[in-house]
Amino acid sequence: MAAEVSMERTAAVYDPRRQALRRVLRNRKAVFGMIFLSIIILSAVLAPWISPHDPYRQDLRNRLQGSSSEHWLGTDHLGRDLFTRIVYGGRVSLRVGFFSVGIALLIGGTMGLLGGYFGGWLDTLVMRIVDVLLAMPGFLLALAIVAALGSSMTNVTIAVGIAYAPGLARVTRSAVMGVREYEYVSAARAAGAGDLRIMFRHILPNSMGPIIVQCTLIMAGAILSAAALSFLGMGAQPPTAEWGAMLSAARPFIRVAHHAVTYPGLAIMLTVLSLNMLGDGLRDAFDPRMRS
Repeated sequence: MAAEVSMERTAAVYDPRRQALRRVLRNRKAVFGMIFLSIIILSAVLAPWISPHDPYRQDLRNRLQGSSSEHWLGTDHLGRDLFTRIVYGGRVSLRVGFFSVGIALLIGGTMGLLGGYFGGWLDTLVMRIVDVLLAMPGFLLALAIVAALGSSMTNVTIAVGIAYAPGLARVTRSAVMGVREYEYVSAARAAGAGDLRIMFRHILPNSMGPIIVQCTLIMAGAILSAAALSFLGMGAQPPTAEWGAMLSAARPFIRVAHHAVTYPGLAIMLTVLSLNMLGDGLRDAFDPRMRS
């Protein structure tokens, strides 16, 4: 009985997930990224309660005004409150980021899992498809897809998800190929477990470390790509509050009212920075070489 209790305590102490969480919390960059990202997500969710104005209400008499007690970050070229539009823009950008990651996981994760597990001709076929997609830069691929589908945030989300799927497929394939050789996988196969059970019960859960890290980086890239496409006029259409579209609309007034460009740009920069810092912290936490 005492031996069983000792083994349970040892397993709790050396639980890899708990150890990874401790390493993440000790990483200052990861903590900063989590805190700032949490603030952005809460601001987007609570936008109707924390925003003092309607994001689409125009007031041409107060256009391009600076910061004041009524308009905390000033107004844009149509007199709309800039703080309110930035907060509501976070909803659009985060939605694009989350759904793009989901599409990349569905396409790239499935390709990497199947290729890495079965190997052989299927792995060769998957990797050649990935190589063809990676031959074109991700942003250009997304641009081409949006040009074919039409300008809208839904099409931008689909295009960005497809553009980042090949990179995720490679990461997933590499992680799966490393895990499939472990002894517990061979034991499960010897016990009569089917391929689906082995993939989703034994291999995929133990491959999630690098996949999670890659997803945080994909989300950062997706937000940046969506803002760039909206800036070019191929994403969010007026009067949608979206950071890239706000930058594009305020570009002619940068000399007379730089705040209309500065604050949406800072929102993009800080969001992407927080996601990159979180990704770096997760990478350090899941890296076996960082374990003592």
